[in-house]
Amino acid sequence: MMEPIVERHCWAEIDLDALRHNFAYVQKAVGGPVCAVVKADAYGHGDAAVAQALQLQGAAGFAVSCLAEAKHLRRCGITAPILILGYTDPCEAAALAQEKIATTCFSAEYAQALSAAAVQAGVQVAVHLKVDTGMGRLGFTALQSLPDAVRALEAVYALPGLAVRGIFQHFAAADSLQPGDLAYTGAQYALFQQIVAQLRADGYDPGAVHCANSAAQLQHPEWRCDLTRAGIILYGLDPSGELHFPALQPVMALKCIVTYVKDLLPGQSVSYGRTFTAQKPMRVATVCVGYADGYPRMLSGTQGGGVMTLHGRPAPVLGRVCMDQTLVDVTDIPDAKMGDEVTAFGPGAFDTADTVAAKTGTINYEIVCGIARRVPRVYLQNGSVCKIWNDLEEH
Repeated sequence: MMEPIVERHCWAEIDLDALRHNFAYVQKAVGGPVCAVVKADAYGHGDAAVAQALQLQGAAGFAVSCLAEAKHLRRCGITAPILILGYTDPCEAAALAQEKIATTCFSAEYAQALSAAAVQAGVQVAVHLKVDTGMGRLGFTALQSLPDAVRALEAVYALPGLAVRGIFQHFAAADSLQPGDLAYTGAQYALFQQIVAQLRADGYDPGAVHCANSAAQLQHPEWRCDLTRAGIILYGLDPSGELHFPALQPVMALKCIVTYVKDLLPGQSVSYGRTFTAQKPMRVATVCVGYADGYPRMLSGTQGGGVMTLHGRPAPVLGRVCMDQTLVDVTDIPDAKMGDEVTAFGPGAFDTADTVAAKTGTINYEIVCGIARRVPRVYLQNGSVCKIWNDLEEH
């Protein structure tokens, strides 16, 4: 139950105890340092509160997608190492150095541009070399010629203004148990290890070596290298439908309240397009959550069949999910009334992030990342509210 210190409308509850449990579980399973991936606002959970909690838990560092995310963490008191996994404009070399943020160096062209900008700014930028072993997005490609890839990587060490602090790659299908994907993942790992070994043999220090994402580190803890990168598993969600880790505890629940309850007579319809018409007397509740909050429109009653939870009982979605409101069937919940708390999805509810993803043809990552910034994040510790982040009230 939410304490009356934020508007009772629509909010996401974030269980920090579950977050800490997941981090401890991963750390124990891996047996080594864990870098927490907090890009995309910590997968929708709120990067500041998540990173602050995990920094106290001993996270080896944090990984983000862009400079803006990294700088936000610094403003929020994060002092641990931060790595930008994606592209950073070379003109931001001075900002990277000033904030002590490492960025990904993924090609000779990018390395030269970042080096030139760093020299012009009179700074040294920390970089992690990215190797493409089969993901095909960013990275010095090693698929055509390993010697050529090694030569290109070693050339970065000679560039002024750059300091190599790590090397990494990313698995394309570590969350799959299909034989072909298992072989592909193993080949990616072997190729990466060959490159690291060759760099060392040639006298180049690769720095922190990391290759394991969420799926790989729990499937292959022996691949931990110097650290692992934990993303979706920190938030208590499985990397895919094929891999299930029962010890994980989901961290987020999307909640709202009932705003109106009414009787519906046979022949009466509800919501846009009149896609639902009552065939018998019913009771219908309006709840204040919609697709603008991150509750997918594809959960409309005639499509995905979303099911909310009210008084511990199922409340199926009726008609189309609207931008800010949704209608649910409370015929079998006679005590439903205005002001009642509703769980749109979450741990222990009829719909979870996983079932919502399955019903809408996507993955649980997209569901939690899609919770809008207008939705306050209410953080729980020992079952009580300990912090609230409300973007609309930030100054």
